[in-house]
Amino acid sequence: MTTYQWKVSVNEIKQYLSHILEQRTSSNVINKRENLLEKKKNQHKIRIKGIQNKDILRNKNHLQKQAEKNFTDEGDQLFKMGIKVLQQSKSQKQKEEAYLLFAKAADMGNLKAMEKMADALLFGNFGMQNITAAIQLYESLAKEGSCKAQNALGFLSSYGIGMEYDQAKALIYYTFGSAGGSMMSQMILGYRYLSGINVLQNCEVALSYYKKVADHIADTFEKSEGIPVEKVSLGQLHLIGRKGLDQDYHKALHYFLKAAKAGSANAMAFIGKMYLEGNAAAPQNNATAFKYFSMAASKGNAIGLHGLGLLYFYGKGVPVNYAEALKYFQKAAEKGWPDAQFQLGFMYYSGSGIWKDYKLAFKYFYLASQSGQPLAIYYLAEMYATGTGVVRSCRTAVELYKGVCELGHWAEKFLTAYFAYKDGDIDSSLVQYALLAEMGYEVAQSNLAFILESKKANILEKEKMYPMALLLWNRAAIQGNAFARVKIGDYHYYGYGTKKDYQTAATHYSTAADKYHNAQAMFNLAYMYEHGLGITKDIHLARRLYDMAAQTSPDAYIPVFFALMKLETMHFLRDILFFNQFTMRWNWLKPDNTVGPHWDLFVIGLIVAGLILLLRNHRG
Repeated sequence: MTTYQWKVSVNEIKQYLSHILEQRTSSNVINKRENLLEKKKNQHKIRIKGIQNKDILRNKNHLQKQAEKNFTDEGDQLFKMGIKVLQQSKSQKQKEEAYLLFAKAADMGNLKAMEKMADALLFGNFGMQNITAAIQLYESLAKEGSCKAQNALGFLSSYGIGMEYDQAKALIYYTFGSAGGSMMSQMILGYRYLSGINVLQNCEVALSYYKKVADHIADTFEKSEGIPVEKVSLGQLHLIGRKGLDQDYHKALHYFLKAAKAGSANAMAFIGKMYLEGNAAAPQNNATAFKYFSMAASKGNAIGLHGLGLLYFYGKGVPVNYAEALKYFQKAAEKGWPDAQFQLGFMYYSGSGIWKDYKLAFKYFYLASQSGQPLAIYYLAEMYATGTGVVRSCRTAVELYKGVCELGHWAEKFLTAYFAYKDGDIDSSLVQYALLAEMGYEVAQSNLAFILESKKANILEKEKMYPMALLLWNRAAIQGNAFARVKIGDYHYYGYGTKKDYQTAATHYSTAADKYHNAQAMFNLAYMYEHGLGITKDIHLARRLYDMAAQTSPDAYIPVFFALMKLETMHFLRDILFFNQFTMRWNWLKPDNTVGPHWDLFVIGLIVAGLILLLRNHRG
């Protein structure tokens, strides 16, 4: 993989980190840097003799600048090497090699490397989580204008992790981070203005923040236009590196060629893709790409048809011919290929070789967006944001831009957060999910709330966990998470992180039942109607809701069976036996006075025990 080898240990990385922190937290960082530069000059045995005083000063300044440049260049080189190793890393050991390079570069004053090391301390890479040290480094970097450090400090202030919980300060950090170019800060501010979190809700401001990030993401997708996986094969898995297989272009080409010889049109199309894009196994060759796309297209393969359309659209290996491109894109789009649907939409949107037609552009963008085609979603957002071909809708535009933004590289933290949790590193998992939740990811909000309510984390005070979890369940519920809506009801029902409030609990259960047809919410609401908790007691409505829960989810059948058994039994005992025949003796026989407040469960237990005895006798 690389021509150099490093003997790496996590302890060695920690030693460099300690040295970096010592430098950065010193009261006189400038003196530290000058001392380092002086040592560097001494290593090179710089000698200045026999020069006049004026020349000595001039030469000293020149030598100092040269030494500083060499020192900086060496740090930059180490950082770039670290990035290269990290991109190529296939094992934990190789990742540690990359971070040792970052540590060395940071020790030489490279700000980007310091940001990497601060992140490692914050997120707990290689078991190095030290939030106090991370904050020290971030604060030092923020003073030098690091937008990443400002974003991190805003995030930590927002949750009160290692810092005082201060939403006003968090907003200031995010604002500076955004102005400095932090896309994470821009996403967070977009989400805050969209939802009205510690700011006045303002769709237009949210749109401006989300658009900045979405523009960057869309540009990345346009530069690396690829063909998504359709039917999984060994060749495809090696091509993209998934399901435990390393990315290996030679193996991918081997399996594609083997399948192509057997007549696989998909394999032919993917060989065309490899030659179109170029890689170590298949050097870029438009003619070869055209050959394989044509072979696949002759079999009616949508990927091959789309590939030919691209060649004609961009003039790769053939003259630009929009009419031919349109023809091939239409054929592939008819077969439901989302990339071809997008390309048709783009041709009508931009008027590439045809008359602009925004209605047709919208149609094809919408079709492609239903399959998750990111550029189609982006252009739909553009149309709604500007009112091009559709009635302008800020809210719709923001939601679409948000969907594009959430495809950014930061989404990779979902995997590292999951594996950290699975490995028992709860604090590391919590911080990563917290950052994603702050950026507006609904799934991260739910996962973080779940971690908080388990109270297994050590980096937050225990008494803050339920209130914060409730806040996150609320944010997830607003984004359409039905389970989160039920959880909010539970928190109010039991008084977790808030006061007990049956009426509010019933309201949330009702929303989850009516809007999302959630079986758990129906069951909970039925119980509340049965016992008159927060709402007027209504046995008939309780029966109906229990039945609806059973019809909605097979998992609810058994709990509903026992709930109805209890309801009907108690209804029979109360309304018929006790009230009608033994009214005068009711107070004496009242179950609450004999077997306690949970008498209904006691009776169910007796009924279940009786059923078990009957079944045993029947078998006997």
